[in-house]
Amino acid sequence: MAKDYYGILGVPKDASADEVKKAFRKKAHELHPDKAGGDEAKFKELNEAYQILGNADKRAQYDQFGDAAFSGQGFGGTGMNWNDFVRSARGGQAGQGFDGFNVDFGDLGDMFSEVFGFGGGRRSRQRTGPQQGASMEIEMSIDFLDAVFGVDRTIRLNRVAKCKHCKGNGAEPGTKISSCNQCSGSGQIVHTRSTLLGTFQSASACPECRGEGKSAENPCKECNGQGVYERPEEVTIKIPAGIGNGQTVKMSGLGHAGERGGPAGDLYIHIRVKSHKRFERDGYDIVTHESLSVGQAVLGDTMQVETVHGPVNLKIPAGTQPGTQFKLRNKGVPHVHASSKGDHIAVAHVIIPSKLSRKEKKLYEELRDAKGTGWI
Repeated sequence: MAKDYYGILGVPKDASADEVKKAFRKKAHELHPDKAGGDEAKFKELNEAYQILGNADKRAQYDQFGDAAFSGQGFGGTGMNWNDFVRSARGGQAGQGFDGFNVDFGDLGDMFSEVFGFGGGRRSRQRTGPQQGASMEIEMSIDFLDAVFGVDRTIRLNRVAKCKHCKGNGAEPGTKISSCNQCSGSGQIVHTRSTLLGTFQSASACPECRGEGKSAENPCKECNGQGVYERPEEVTIKIPAGIGNGQTVKMSGLGHAGERGGPAGDLYIHIRVKSHKRFERDGYDIVTHESLSVGQAVLGDTMQVETVHGPVNLKIPAGTQPGTQFKLRNKGVPHVHASSKGDHIAVAHVIIPSKLSRKEKKLYEELRDAKGTGWI
């Protein structure tokens, strides 16, 4: 009877390689014989399906010919029997073939490590050395002009910080720090497990000393021997000139304190810039819309334009058309961490009068009569 490997794994025929792998790992956790409710027969069948669908070449053959393409090749059509599989999962060389077929047991080894605490193709390692602290993320809203010129902000953070009383070593000042009794200074506790595949050992960080291999005889009273504590702390954040909406500022070392003497994590500030009633930002340029009367647009004029750097006189040439853009160089936003600046773009907006005095109307009519209907 033909075998439906997709059905065994519970994935559709167009499932991606990642989806196949995830389905395999999930079902392997459920079906392994050493777990409550496990099923050895189904576990073997599951691995058989994964050995085919988890390999691009074998999957292509299966899609074209079905499991007949692998008939007579033993376990899963891979040329490997169950004992071979067990031997490989217990540390056999990854990539070593059986009957001419190469198998990479990296994924299987990782799965066994997760479920049973031992490594297969790749052995997991407990990290007992100094570890960097976790990073923090916050959002900060700032005014438009503060984003242009930069600003220093003092904020209050709840962060895990190194204990100042014991300087992070967890012991009362002047008291002794000795080798941990529980792990004999190794920083690890070794566990032995008996499974269907044999007896295996795994190591985890010692809970008494948290992997340091040493402990304080008199724990620090301020942090209860932890070396760190969580307390509100005021920190100053420097927002650089030119920062844009949605950009992020990184403050090194302002995250949570590290473990076992490791460095502190970082603080990431996601910036939200408030809009301005007059100025618009386009990259490092600033845009304003300047109102001109018909007379100014037709005859020309000199007008004052307000920029973020102060007022600037702008010459309006005669015959200026609506929408004309005037560029005021270096009057825009400073480039972050650079000396250059963007420009100020003044866009001409010609105001057409909605009401005319009797005298104004007469003058426009005289101009129209002199110029004709297409005079303006």
